[in-house]
Amino acid sequence: MLGVGATDAALLGLLGLLVGSFLNVVIYRLPKMMELRWAAECAELQQAVNDQAPETASTAEPFNLMVPRSRCPHCGHQIRWFENVPVLSYAVLRGKCRSCSASISLRYPIAEAVCAALFAWCGWHWGLTWEGLAWCGFSAAVLALAWIDWDTTLLPDDITLPLLWAGLCAAGLQLTATSLPDALWGAVAGYLSLWLVYWAFKLATGKEGMGYGDFKLFAAFGAWFGWQALIPVILMASVIGAVVGIGIKLMGNLREGGYVPFGPFLAIAGLTSMVFGPSAILAAIGL
Repeated sequence: MLGVGATDAALLGLLGLLVGSFLNVVIYRLPKMMELRWAAECAELQQAVNDQAPETASTAEPFNLMVPRSRCPHCGHQIRWFENVPVLSYAVLRGKCRSCSASISLRYPIAEAVCAALFAWCGWHWGLTWEGLAWCGFSAAVLALAWIDWDTTLLPDDITLPLLWAGLCAAGLQLTATSLPDALWGAVAGYLSLWLVYWAFKLATGKEGMGYGDFKLFAAFGAWFGWQALIPVILMASVIGAVVGIGIKLMGNLREGGYVPFGPFLAIAGLTSMVFGPSAILAAIGL
């Protein structure tokens, strides 16, 4: 018979599968929604500069996290509910579209499985409690940010800022082990530390070494873990980032501009801190 911890882990793991399926939608659509919003703002600005009357509302199909329904990017086949069961549908369809047999990226079931594993761990460690649910939300947000940044080099404010505020609120409600003063100063220190590194690098080289989204993500980690966790998190992220960056460069797979986003490595360090604790990171590297 399953114990309470195992039961909670199983229940939250199932929830994680469903959330992971939704995260795949967020990862794909949110950057495109941002691009559409930027294009609309640019068009409005251009009209204002040219002293033109504003255009009437667009008749284009709405595009957000809910509509339109998911479709195969190759043949346009609308995905039915039984083709969208997390992990299982991918296995049954053998990773191919049911209509045109085009390959479906393995990243979809991987994202679902990773999200389920993180949720299950939260259920095992904290149980089916408000604290456990808070860390499930943290896991989902960080996972989405990591994948979006890897794909687009963007860390959307739509996720980083709510994650930051959620960390402060969780500390205030005692849903994390971090006190509210430590969370507040963690957020301040997280943002300012990378902001200073950014400007020092830019003044020295004339180039931008990272984006403002990295500051906000690191500030969010400060809010969730406290200022004491910032050094181990940034050390782990830097080491992993350096190793992966060198590997990609040696394989000649660097994207245009030779840029490797830092957000995914921050995300890995943040999730590692959630699972093992920040002190375990320092112990692992001999500090």
